Amino acid sequence: MENSIIYVVDDDESVCRSVGLLLKAHGYKVQTFTCAADFLAFKHPKVLSCLILDIRIPHINGFALQELMAEQGILTPVIFISGYGNIPMSVKAMKAGAIDFLPKPFTSKELLNAITNALSKSKVQNKTQAEIAKIRERIKTLSPRELEVFHFVAQGMMNKNIASKRGTSLQTIKVHRGRVMQKMQAKTVTELIGFAKIAGITPSTK
Repeated sequence: MENSIIYVVDDDESVCRSVGLLLKAHGYKVQTFTCAADFLAFKHPKVLSCLILDIRIPHINGFALQELMAEQGILTPVIFISGYGNIPMSVKAMKAGAIDFLPKPFTSKELLNAITNALSKSKVQNKTQAEIAKIRERIKTLSPRELEVFHFVAQGMMNKNIASKRGTSLQTIKVHRGRVMQKMQAKTVTELIGFAKIAGITPSTK
């Protein structure tokens, strides 16, 4: 895919070089690293990407790097490679969200197929993240009272229930709710509730 980047993290420079040459020959942009720390320090552009990751790298192994990526919000899909792989390793990798687990030596076709799958997942992830960011920007435009009403609506509460809970008039709640719908660009209450879920909104318990 165009405008995509393939990362390779392997302490064996010959592997980085050979994989890099293979992928460049197929039109991919490649960035290689011989340690996990350098990969984490790299400024990852917001493009389609995947990571070809050796499990047994020094200092921070592949599984640990996968966990750190999740903690730091690096959503790049992972393809594990290993010369010492086994079934338990493979199961652990897949449970943690890896796209594939390729024992060395692997074929060019196996790697390229795994990359295709990984970039497809990256495309979905990037679309989702863009949607989340857009919704959160809209949420920032809500006033404190509108945000409060948004929380209640996210729970599926009716206007009269919100008014009763807040000790205010039904008309006031209707006005706030209308402004929330407008600012959030929601056509229906169901869509508004969907936005709340996407953005990770925690319903108010006040």
